[in-house]
Amino acid sequence: MGDSQLVVSTGLFVAFIALCLLPQHAQATTRHYEFNIKMQNVTRLCHTKSIVTVNGKFPGPRIVAREGEWFNADTEAIISQALQTGGGPNVSDAYTINGLPGPLYNCSAKDTFKLRVKPGKTYLLRIINAALNDELFFSIANHTLTVVDADAIYVKPFETDTILITPGQTTNVLLKTKPKFPGATFLMSARPYVTGQGTFDNSTVAGILEYESPFLHSKKLPLYKPILPPLNDTSFATNFSKKLRSLNSPQFPANVPQKVDKHFFFTVGLGTSPCDQNKTCQGPNGTKFAASVSNISFIHPTTALLQAHFTGQSSGVYSPFFPVSPLHWFNYTGNPPNNTMVGNGTKIMVLPFNTSVELVMQDTSILGAESHPLHLHGFNFFVVGQGFGNYDPNSDPKKFNLVDPVERNTVGVPSGGWVAIRFLADNPGWCMVHALSLGGPHELGIEDGMACVRWKTSQSEAPSSTV
Repeated sequence: MGDSQLVVSTGLFVAFIALCLLPQHAQATTRHYEFNIKMQNVTRLCHTKSIVTVNGKFPGPRIVAREGEWFNADTEAIISQALQTGGGPNVSDAYTINGLPGPLYNCSAKDTFKLRVKPGKTYLLRIINAALNDELFFSIANHTLTVVDADAIYVKPFETDTILITPGQTTNVLLKTKPKFPGATFLMSARPYVTGQGTFDNSTVAGILEYESPFLHSKKLPLYKPILPPLNDTSFATNFSKKLRSLNSPQFPANVPQKVDKHFFFTVGLGTSPCDQNKTCQGPNGTKFAASVSNISFIHPTTALLQAHFTGQSSGVYSPFFPVSPLHWFNYTGNPPNNTMVGNGTKIMVLPFNTSVELVMQDTSILGAESHPLHLHGFNFFVVGQGFGNYDPNSDPKKFNLVDPVERNTVGVPSGGWVAIRFLADNPGWCMVHALSLGGPHELGIEDGMACVRWKTSQSEAPSSTV
């Protein structure tokens, strides 16, 4: 796309493309880049630390991926401390837009991303939530965004002042600039959507949208700020997610599995694990926080799962008996059970190739209900239904959308609720289903909230796993 593409990032990563400037005939070009990766001192929020830079810059050149991570402290030390104590890791000191925290943070006015636009144009904003663990609201003051894409799949366009995006999700929106120079600048801001009881970075990142002016201004232009939803605005989150629908057109059909071969019901949430011997832990009653799916906390094996299978040495590496539904049923969104301890293991789900799957993920109130972003490696899936409270297998499926549900690879499991997805298991290999808790110690990868690891195999090798 040459110079018509401008790359941007925030606890989101955002790319802006001026649609009016795209060349009519793109030509294949071979480009060569040289990257010099080194440690270098960078100052943010009155604090200097040594970080990885590319060609002496942070953020680096446009084509590199940038985290939306900013911690004044050493992130490896944060992880190490949380591993030892079993408590939640220290929260970040700032969110960023393309690595820049912006004017709302101390010592950061000069570290502000600025996007210059022209009046009367249409821009494509490619937004990626590159934050570690926070769902984010994003808005641009006095401008309307038209959502056209979710996780690289077209959706039925709809207008909104604010979008909600979970970690790992992507959203493309159209921004139509004002027809004439407005004589003002506009903040584009992001801040977290929070449902859990854990600590979080309660701050707002801002960049500036400014119009190219045909005039020279001797005085400072007025600055407009967006009005973002409240931190815990679940009503907005629910209404926004309901607006996401597939195009389901002849050119872009929604191939939702109408017939389901395997039905699975997984619970997701926080639990506890015993404190290591002779250690002091900061979880409930001196325990360690632990993420789990169906009360199983995934243990990474020392031998790669795919290697173990193909070398015929799977015994002792993993167990092919991940439960298709919880072993112990209870009121998932009501009073939690007295025993909050989780099980541990390297358990997988084995599926025949081309199996059509329906998976319901149920949030639990153990140690507090919260929203969980769910991600499936190697596949897109269709979000056919979601709701609050306990999933009802008799009544809720009758309300599933099997016509034009949104297709994506990451979805938020509602706080105190459930989400149902369908997909076709037609990508052979090991694929992980995992949920990222927003309040527990595994949010930095300390405890993996692995739902399961699935290997699609031949029909003859797969054990029965229908509910």
